[in-house]
Amino acid sequence: MDLTEHITETLYASAQVAIAAVSVAPQIAEAAQLISDCLLAEGKLLICGNGGSASDAQHFAAEMVNRFEVERPALAAIALTTDGAILTSIANDYDFDRVFAKQIMALGRAGDILVTFSTSGNSRNVVESIVAAHDREMRVIALGGQQGGLVAELLQQDDIRIAVPSERTARIQEIHGIIIHCLCENVDRIILGVE
Repeated sequence: MDLTEHITETLYASAQVAIAAVSVAPQIAEAAQLISDCLLAEGKLLICGNGGSASDAQHFAAEMVNRFEVERPALAAIALTTDGAILTSIANDYDFDRVFAKQIMALGRAGDILVTFSTSGNSRNVVESIVAAHDREMRVIALGGQQGGLVAELLQQDDIRIAVPSERTARIQEIHGIIIHCLCENVDRIILGVE
């Protein structure tokens, strides 16, 4: 197969998953409303993930704190993936499974929201972050893949699971990027009252 043919197939595969992801539009809308309500009540988002999902966490936090497509006040969001001293201190003194949970115990408050990104749903540090969030009476919005893994098993009734209908990491991460933009746009619409 030549490169152009392979790239074409990849783009079609991504588009097919994006079309199938229309099935999670209600969960995205519910998450946008929950985030808006939290932020309007002076709560904050704590966001985490590993690898490419760490980049998604940082991307989402940046769009919230700065802005997305329209001017608006800064919104409270913290990516738990960014402070090398904190991450390495926790990993060294305890273990890597606790790197997000310890930060949630320090920074999280009842009414805040934990947003997780995990394509497999089995990342131990993301699993531990959910346990810590529930201990702090925080709700969870979990973005993942079709299977959901351990993350899906931990979610409570008032948490939100946004499950991309795919098992391929690359396809799941591509759709997570779209979901981030959907959340940003709709949080802005709700907070600013824009149609």
